[in-house]
Amino acid sequence: MNEPLRAVCVGGGLGAPTVMAGLRTHTPDITGLIAVTDSGRSTGKVRIALDVPAPGDIRNALIVLAEGDPVLARLMAHRFDTEKSEELNGMAFGNLFLAALTQQEGSFLRAVEEASRLLKLRGRVLPVTLYNTHLCAELADGSVVEEEVNVRAVGKAPIERIFLKDDNVSATPGSVEAIEAADLITLGPGSLFTTVCACLLVPEIARAIANAQALVVYVANTTRQPGQTDSFDLSDHVRVVQDYLGGSGLDVVLINDDTPPEHLRRHYAERGLEYMEPTALELERIRALGVRPVKAPVIDKWSGPRDLWLKQDTIRHDAERVARALVGLVDERRRPQLRAL
Repeated sequence: MNEPLRAVCVGGGLGAPTVMAGLRTHTPDITGLIAVTDSGRSTGKVRIALDVPAPGDIRNALIVLAEGDPVLARLMAHRFDTEKSEELNGMAFGNLFLAALTQQEGSFLRAVEEASRLLKLRGRVLPVTLYNTHLCAELADGSVVEEEVNVRAVGKAPIERIFLKDDNVSATPGSVEAIEAADLITLGPGSLFTTVCACLLVPEIARAIANAQALVVYVANTTRQPGQTDSFDLSDHVRVVQDYLGGSGLDVVLINDDTPPEHLRRHYAERGLEYMEPTALELERIRALGVRPVKAPVIDKWSGPRDLWLKQDTIRHDAERVARALVGLVDERRRPQLRAL
C-alpha cells in the first residue's frame, strides 16, 4: 500500500491555507510553513503589545486543519465588533489566544503546538521562524520601508528587493526536516513579496526547498496586486520566486486556465487587480526560466468578492480544484514509466 502523500505548504494569508484545505482530503501528512512577518491591524497590535511573531497567518492555517470542537475553531476566527474600544474592534480572538498561550508556555512554538493539540489538527502548522522580526523593502527610488504593512502599501515606488530587519534569522525546529521528507512542496498562492518570498528570506528554508527531492510547485496568483506587482506578468512572478530560492529549485508553476467570469474580472480590474492571461509568450518565458508551466482549472469562479479586513481581495483559488491538480502532478511524477509507455 502506498504511503500517504507528504506535503509541505509554504506561505500565509488565505493562500497557503486554501491549498492545505484541499490537500487534507487526500492526505493527513500536511505541514504548513507559515509566514510570521505580517504587521497589519489586528496582528500588528498583538505584536507590539505582547512581543510575539505575527500570529494571524498561523491562526488561519490552524483553522483549516482543525478537526476538533467546531466552536473552538469558530472562536479562533472570530473578530470582536465594538465601537467602544478602538484596540479591540476588529481584533481576532485567535491572535489573542496564541499570544496568551505564548506567555503561558514561554515559547511561540509551544503555543502553536498546544493550539494544534486543542484543535485536533489533521497535519501540522509551523511558523517559518520563531524570531519576532519585520519585513523591509528597498524601493526603486532608493528609499527603504520597514514593516509588512508599509512594504505592501500602494502608491510607493516599485519594490526592488525585500529583506528581514534582523540578521541570522533561523528556521523553526522541524521545518527543514519536513521539507527534506516531503513529496510535494507548494509555494503560494498569495502576496508575492509580503507572503511567499517573505518565507524564503529565512536562509535555511530557501536552501532546503532549492535542494529538496520533492516536487516544488509555485501556485501562481491570478491577478496583479497594487503595491507589489502592479506591472508584473506571470513570468515576472515566477522569476522573483526562483530568485528568492537562490536561482533554482522551482520545478512547476501551476497556472489557472479557466477564464474568470467577466463580472469578476471587471470588479477586480477596477481596483487595480488585473487578471494575468497565460499567453503563449508568457508560457515560453517561464520555460526559459527553467520552470515547467502547467495549466489547469484552479479558480473559484462561483463565489463573489469578499470584504476582507483591511486586505485586498482577489480572484481566489478553489481548494478542491487546486488539490486535484497538485495530486495529479505528484502521481505523474511517481509513475514516469507509465508515461514512457
